[in-house]
Amino acid sequence: MSKPSLPQGTRDFGPVVVRKRNYILQTIRTVFELYGYEPLETPAMENMETLLGKYGDEGDKLIFKILNNGLSDAKNIEKGKAAFENVLLGKNDKNLTERALRYDLTIPFARYVAMNYGQLALPFKRYQIQPVWRADRPQKGRYREFYQCDADVVGSKSLINEVELCIIYATVFEQLGIDVTIKINNRKVLAALADVTEANDKFTAITVAIDKLDKIGIDKVKEELAANGLQDKQIAVIEKYISITGNVSEKLQALQILIGQSESGKAGIEALQYVTDSYLQYTGKQNLELDTTLARGLNYYTGCILEIKANGVQMGSIGGGGRYDDLTGLFGVPNVPGVGISFGVDRIYDVLEELNAFPAFTNSSTQVLFFNLGLQESSAAFTQMQLLRKSGISCELYHENAKFDKQFKYAEKKQIGHIVIIGTKELEQNVANVKNLTSGKQQTVPFSELATYFSNL
Repeated sequence: MSKPSLPQGTRDFGPVVVRKRNYILQTIRTVFELYGYEPLETPAMENMETLLGKYGDEGDKLIFKILNNGLSDAKNIEKGKAAFENVLLGKNDKNLTERALRYDLTIPFARYVAMNYGQLALPFKRYQIQPVWRADRPQKGRYREFYQCDADVVGSKSLINEVELCIIYATVFEQLGIDVTIKINNRKVLAALADVTEANDKFTAITVAIDKLDKIGIDKVKEELAANGLQDKQIAVIEKYISITGNVSEKLQALQILIGQSESGKAGIEALQYVTDSYLQYTGKQNLELDTTLARGLNYYTGCILEIKANGVQMGSIGGGGRYDDLTGLFGVPNVPGVGISFGVDRIYDVLEELNAFPAFTNSSTQVLFFNLGLQESSAAFTQMQLLRKSGISCELYHENAKFDKQFKYAEKKQIGHIVIIGTKELEQNVANVKNLTSGKQQTVPFSELATYFSNL
């Protein structure tokens, strides 16, 4: 029998990891709700037509397709064989697969809005925390199954939404203790770049290539642009664009010179000016950076786009998002503006681990271990545990009357911070011996004061 294993790009999460992940998720969830966002969940799988064509050609290749059930009878087997030949040619065939695992949370959200549009109070602000799946090559910080945490607003064109979403990012990462740079650009600026280079038909190729700049470098970007049919003169303008430097004001001024004559460029520059000025006004922070190379190669973005970089660690983006003013139009409900952001929980976890920034309380769910010294003593210990639990203090009783050394090792292995010993003498005096396993300090505490003692730690 072969050794048990996991599918590549997936992971088990043990108790310590789950506690740390819950710390991240609860931090994000709390901030979402402070800003009026409501929870939503959608199915793990969607119909194929819901997902295909929404993420660009490269995104479509990463969608996990689900094999149809009911292929066991001869008629369906023959259909399945023919359909498989189509799949090998790069075509989808409903006789083989009609459904797929969700690639992100944005498209399912748009589908939900389209299906429930008449019942929603607009603007509708939702957050969603669920796993997604991508047939990507696993590497550090990149998995095939991972969680996303999204917050979106639909039914509003106001740029105050972009400002709030930037502040949500800043608030969450400040609470988590991660120093970040919030990068912002605007797809209208990128559309204007395609316009001034007279390459509107190459817009997607341009944005996809620019989006790879930090991974492959300028020379490879130029090679990719050339391979997509752009001429040297056009590539030179694009190179000038992605080489813009300076602070926000200087970059906006350079953009004005390069693409400001375009209506799209003018609109994009004005939006960037408003969001960056407002963010600085309301937060006083200098961590919102205008990045002209930011493209986020997803077809549905139409306005401001965002990406989060953790400073001081080697990690890709740990969050991103943007405006998508007609996403629900893909599902027959046009002209519904929207904007949203996403947190990459798995990458955030890796960053916190690398920085050793998880709080100590995430290491163990049990605060106090009561030693088991016999039937009468353990009965008294259980009574005291119930009183502590009513005060919100997590505790447990060692399962059997064993040697002290064994019970100590159990506490150490579970990283339990305190032990309580109630022996015959302590039982007679209605007191307990409490030991802090970190400091080694030990003291005697009356039963009546145990809850207060642990509550004040």
